[in-house]
Formats: sequence, C-alpha cells, structure tokens
Amino acid sequence: MGIIGWIILGLVAGAIAKAILPGTQGGGWIITLVLGVVGALLGGFIGSAIFGVGLQGFFDLTTWLLAIGGAIIVLLIYGLVTRSSRRV
Repeated sequence: MGIIGWIILGLVAGAIAKAILPGTQGGGWIITLVLGVVGALLGGFIGSAIFGVGLQGFFDLTTWLLAIGGAIIVLLIYGLVTRSSRRV
C-alpha cells in the first residue's frame, strides 16, 4: 500500500474513531484526522506484533479493523493527555 493509501486509510479511520468516541477529546477534526493516520500505523504495528497480522491491502477488512482500533487507542491517549493539561 502506498503513502496515499496510508493517508486515506488513516483519515477515514480517524473519522470513524471520532464517531465512536465523540466529544472525549479536544482539537477538532484536523487533529483527529492526523491522529487517525498515527493510529493506523499503531494499529498495524500492534496487529503484527501481537496477532502476526499486519496491514495488508487497502480493501482488506483486517486492515480497516486494525486501523480503526489503533485510531481509537491514539484518540483515547490524546484525550487523557489534553484533559490533564487543561486542568493545570
């Protein structure tokens, strides 16, 4: 999968993760979509390290599930970090 495929996958995965976790983190859609790209990479790394299945093709269901799961993890961490920094 090329770099454009990674970006599109991450953007869509970030949007889906934002729909699953609405309002739990700040930053708006742009940061959410950038975190989605990071989450897709994280999901691929976790999938290959733990399950032995990495990001395959763009239209593979496993790829999308790993990317969305990674985006949710990154959004949760980002929400925890920004919530604690707003209290100070």
